[in-house]
Amino acid sequence: MNKMNQKLQKFIEPSMRLYLVVLVCFVAVSVFFDWRLAAAEGGLVLILVIYSMVSARRKRRELVEYIESVTYNVAEAKNDTLMHFPLPMVVFRLDDSLVVWGNQSFFSICGRSGPSFEAHMEDLVPGFSGKWLLEGKTQYPGLLELSDRKYQIHGNIVRAGKNEKSSFMGITYWVDVTDYDAIQQEYEQSRPVVALIVLDNFDELIKNVPERMKNDLRNMVEDKISQWLEGTDGILRRFDRERYVYIFEARHYAALEAGKFALLEMARDVVSPTGIHATVSIGIGRDGDTLVENYNFASLAMEMALSRGGDQVVVKNRYNFAFFGGRGSEVETRTKVKSRVTANALAELIRDSSRVYVMGHKYGDLDCVGAAAGIVCMCRKLETPAHVVIDMKHTAAGRLLEVLRQVPEYAEVFLSPEDAMIQADSRSLLVVVDTNRPEQVEDEDFLQACNRVAVIDHHRRAATYIQDAALTFHEPYASSVCELVTELLQEIVEQPDILRREAEAILSGIVMDTKNFTIRTGERTFEAAAFLRRAGADTTEVKKLLQNNLEDTVARYKILQSAKLYKGLAVAVQPEPQNRVVAAQAADELLNISGVQASVVVCASDGGGCSISARSIGDVNVQVLLEKLGGGGNKSAAGVQFKDVSVEEAAARLRQAIDEYFDEES
Repeated sequence: MNKMNQKLQKFIEPSMRLYLVVLVCFVAVSVFFDWRLAAAEGGLVLILVIYSMVSARRKRRELVEYIESVTYNVAEAKNDTLMHFPLPMVVFRLDDSLVVWGNQSFFSICGRSGPSFEAHMEDLVPGFSGKWLLEGKTQYPGLLELSDRKYQIHGNIVRAGKNEKSSFMGITYWVDVTDYDAIQQEYEQSRPVVALIVLDNFDELIKNVPERMKNDLRNMVEDKISQWLEGTDGILRRFDRERYVYIFEARHYAALEAGKFALLEMARDVVSPTGIHATVSIGIGRDGDTLVENYNFASLAMEMALSRGGDQVVVKNRYNFAFFGGRGSEVETRTKVKSRVTANALAELIRDSSRVYVMGHKYGDLDCVGAAAGIVCMCRKLETPAHVVIDMKHTAAGRLLEVLRQVPEYAEVFLSPEDAMIQADSRSLLVVVDTNRPEQVEDEDFLQACNRVAVIDHHRRAATYIQDAALTFHEPYASSVCELVTELLQEIVEQPDILRREAEAILSGIVMDTKNFTIRTGERTFEAAAFLRRAGADTTEVKKLLQNNLEDTVARYKILQSAKLYKGLAVAVQPEPQNRVVAAQAADELLNISGVQASVVVCASDGGGCSISARSIGDVNVQVLLEKLGGGGNKSAAGVQFKDVSVEEAAARLRQAIDEYFDEES
């Protein structure tokens, strides 16, 4: 306060000392001339000094009183502003949530008629937590609902005092956004959703039935669709003989999903006179900015559903795919029109290429290498150089590769991914066989480097697949990719053009994937095998390609000994590293156990991590099961590989996936 007074004095009397010095000098000079005059002047100076001091003291007092008045008014205004702040506001201690202060608006929204400074925040606002303030955030995560109103909360942290022992307090401001949130929810719920519905086995359903019955069957399916969509207030239109488009609001989507898209089951109630049950596929597009974008999403979803075998629902949003159903068997298409059209297109691509490279999945097996041999045969007929890109050290078809390398035509066919990358040019064609997922090919960098790509595969399509391919021959009904390649061979080459070893290689892939023609076999499977047999394939040599050595046989039976039943599935967990082929064979053999519909083998991998092989001969769709773990395959055979995951953790994840699978089925 003294310092303040001194500053005020300096402000009020900036030159008082200078005046006093001048007057004293005049008095001193007057002494030499007339002492009476000097005494009078001295008295006058003294009176002026006294008056100045009194006047200055009075002005100082008035100024201090003014400043105090202003300060008091400011404080009063601030307090009044906080008390009557238009937004609810509360101050509470962060350590125990005790309310320190709050304005009337805050206590009103809490249902209190007056201040409650002894209450805790949890008592006033159930479910409230100040943890977000301690995490350095200035806004409450989400909205907080209180008395049927929704609030967006902003806040910050302050210290109660200047010393380090002072407690921290949180200051929060509550903004009522109920009306805004209602508008936002109404906007989101009213967004359009586009669904495409396809009767995917319509040709089989109406085959060999009277014309009148064809329309009756279609009308019966339409009735099922109408029953399923009842209450959703959308627009349903048929735009082709077996295709429908349905546009509805997003508010009804959750109910359809919660009902597990019951149309899949309802459609099966429609049965043709020949005993064929109707099946439908549904592609749904949502979260798009426009109707056109949602329709494009729905088209992609429908393409995905049909490529996975149909009888399922695929939902496509802005970010990914979601799959529902798809647990039934694929329906074999008996017509070979698509094979003939694809063969002509592939032949044109091969003729227009400088070189052809064939690449399968990592750790290629007999089906993969056999299909590659078929493509090489086509290229030789069309006089285009061809190479098979494969890692010779990490493969499940080592014996077949040794047999093929002894054939003069295959002396320089096999290349490493590095050598292929050096040789390839802009006119090279890459044919990917036995997989449609970019992360599963032998070398993904080489896939990305090739401008022209063709895909031939029989596995169900997953969420990730090779896009923008120049040609795609994807038939999930097929037993193996070798079956598909055989159909293409029949359209491009003559039987004498196929080498005996090539025919045996292709047949070995079919035999392996069908488990000696016991699973996933159809009419076209046997037709392909008969064609290869006529081309010179020796079944005895094929049997030799499928033989195992004694060490692998012992390892396989060791896996079988560790098998246990879990919800009807035979699950074997082997912590020791095992050959993937041995693990797959063990899974096949577990299916010989009575009452087992599916088998799963979990084992460690040589390079670290672990792998899972699954097989099925019943209603369990192992592809849907292992897709929950990031794997893929088809209904009867699937697999997944883990990096940096122990066998015990993989087994725990597998059991959880099995639980979820059967929970969804119930």
